[in-house]
Amino acid sequence: MKRIVKWGLPLAVAVLVVGLSVRGVMQRRASTEVAVSTAPAALELAPADLVTAQRRPVLRTLPVSGTVEAVRTALVKAKVAAELRELTVREGQAVRAGQVLGRLDATEFDARVRQARQQAESARAQLEIAERTLQNNRALVEQGFISRNALDTAVSNAAGARAGLLAAEAAADVARKALDDTVLRAPIDGWVSQRFVQPGERVAVDARVLEIVDLSALELRAALPPEQVGAVRVGAPATLRVDGLPEPVPARVVRLNPSVQAGTRAVPVYLALQARDGLRHGLFATGRIEVARETALALPESAVRLDAPQPYVWLLQADRLVRRTVEVEAGAEADGQPVRIIRSGLANGDRVLAGTIGGVRDGTAVRLSAASAGQ
Repeated sequence: MKRIVKWGLPLAVAVLVVGLSVRGVMQRRASTEVAVSTAPAALELAPADLVTAQRRPVLRTLPVSGTVEAVRTALVKAKVAAELRELTVREGQAVRAGQVLGRLDATEFDARVRQARQQAESARAQLEIAERTLQNNRALVEQGFISRNALDTAVSNAAGARAGLLAAEAAADVARKALDDTVLRAPIDGWVSQRFVQPGERVAVDARVLEIVDLSALELRAALPPEQVGAVRVGAPATLRVDGLPEPVPARVVRLNPSVQAGTRAVPVYLALQARDGLRHGLFATGRIEVARETALALPESAVRLDAPQPYVWLLQADRLVRRTVEVEAGAEADGQPVRIIRSGLANGDRVLAGTIGGVRDGTAVRLSAASAGQ
């Protein structure tokens, strides 16, 4: 027993010392591995991941949107209340100014015309009698057979008969006009876009029957904020994208409304479109109005980050990405692509991270590929 105690204690101490040594080595190795694994790796950038801020010719524009409308449109309305007897045109048909498009029931109006004519004939006969009586009375007055008062009465009767005839003739004209209004005619050249009633329906006065649009002249009606409309001038060119058309449509500002819209306080602006197949009344269009041309420092829109209170870019400095706040102006184009004008924060030739890469931190180390480094 004494021998076991004599040799067991030193052996236990030796085992404890070896275990502590092994544990220390393993802890140092684990710490080294953790340090190596947490060290930030350099971000490798390809040529497409960087863009260069350059001074270039840019086109400043203002965005617009609205509905394409025909300059000339017309509503064919019923001028008298009657039943619609016939309508000879349908949607999509071309019509000419003055062309007969339909007819209302004219039975009642034809009778009124005949009535007015008979009344006019009766008034004409009364006038003839009154004028003969006046002539006879003048002769009798000269011979002293009747008094001057009787002559004055005859003069008044003739004047009344003459006025009655004029009134009857005017009534006949009104009746003829109402009869003519039963014929529906096209007021302009164009195409029928809508039929509001069908034959057999009774229409009231001013009821809509047809709509006609002239597609030979089209314009876009857009609304701009008051702070932007000051930069727009009559004659300024524009490019529009119209629903259903594969190619952009050239346009030009032709009018600026002198007043603002109630409620929105926006200013209507009117752009004339060049005639083109496929343009239709009522299509929606978007586009940009050219307001100025200049040479300025610019970047693609995607390179400018807008997820912070102030716009910023990731600027490449040496081998790191640095966050740089910039002052920009939107609404510009260069070589047909949208760009943002850089008013401050960058210099010509600065390279920044493109918008295809996100989620980086300030000070991130980068490694350029051979193609990127040679740019």
